[in-house]
Order: sequence, then C-alpha cells, then structure tokens
Amino acid sequence: MPPKTKQKGTKAGAQKKKRNAGADVEAKSMLRLALLEKEVLQDRLALQRDEARRAKASEDQLKQRIRDLEAELEGARSEGKAIYAEMSRQCRSLQAAMQSHSRQLEEEVKGLREQLELCQREAETAQREAKQALGERDRTLAQLRAHVADMEAKYEEVLHDSLDRLLAKLRAVKPQWDGAVLRLHARLKEQLRQFGLNPLDL
Repeated sequence: MPPKTKQKGTKAGAQKKKRNAGADVEAKSMLRLALLEKEVLQDRLALQRDEARRAKASEDQLKQRIRDLEAELEGARSEGKAIYAEMSRQCRSLQAAMQSHSRQLEEEVKGLREQLELCQREAETAQREAKQALGERDRTLAQLRAHVADMEAKYEEVLHDSLDRLLAKLRAVKPQWDGAVLRLHARLKEQLRQFGLNPLDL
C-alpha cells in the first residue's frame, strides 16, 4: 500500500509540473503574441505615419498648386481686365474716329450737294440765257437777212437805173465818139504816111 501512496504522490507532482510547464508555454506564447501584435502595431503606426507624411506632403503640394492656380487666375483676371480696358479704349477711340470721319463725310456730302444745286441753277440759268441768246440771234439774223434782201433789191434797182442811164448817155455820145474816133484815126494814118510808114503794115 505504501508504494501505492508513493505512486500517487509522484503522479501528482508530475501533473503539477505539467501544469507549470503548460503555463510557461502559454505565457511564452502570450508574450510572443503580444510582441508580434506590438510589432504589427508599430508597423501599422509607421505605415500610418508614412501615409500621414505623404498625405501631408500631397496636401501641401495641393495647397501650393491651388495657390499657384489662384495666383495664375488672378494674373489672368488682371491681364483680362487690362486687355478689356485696352480694347475698350481702342473701341472708344475707333468709335470717336468713325464719328469724326462720318461727320466730315456728311459735311463733304452737304457741301457737294450745295455745289450741285448751285451748278444746276447756274446750268438752268445758262440754258435759259443760251435759249434767249439763240432766239435773239435768230431774230437778228432774220432781220439782217430781210435787210440784206431789201438792200440787194434796192442796190439792184439802183444798179439797173445807173446802167440804164449810163447806156443812155453812151448811146447819146456814141455818134460824137464815132466821129472823133474816125477823125483821130485819119490823123494818125496821115502822120504815119508822113513818116513813110504804111498803116496796114502795123
């Protein structure tokens, strides 16, 4: 029986050792698990820190890009305002020039119309005067033709009267002239004979 008791004590001690060893293994396992979890947590924390740094860098870059774009937009707005102001100034200048040129053209057209009206009135006056002058010329020519025809008739009558009187005088003096011519002819023949010349040879 005593040996039996000893066997029971030995079994109890062995069981107790087994329990202690199992507790150690479990403690070691728990410690290893805790270390692994710690490493995992540290890795996650490192990753999160890296991601946070990258996010912060991206955020800073994005903010800088936004500031750059805002500055570029403001510059574009300023440039657009300057261009709009310059275009507005050029447009106003062009409108003023066009209005001035339009007024100048209107004045020139008005002056040309007045000159045209004056020329038309002068042309009408000159045409009336020319018609009047032509009428007076025609009347004067008709009067002159009538006067010339009358003068021709009168001159013809005077000429005929003069010729008739001259012929009458010539007929009246012809016998006297014939006798005188015959006497002159006989005297000349006699003188030629006296000089020894034959009048028939001459």
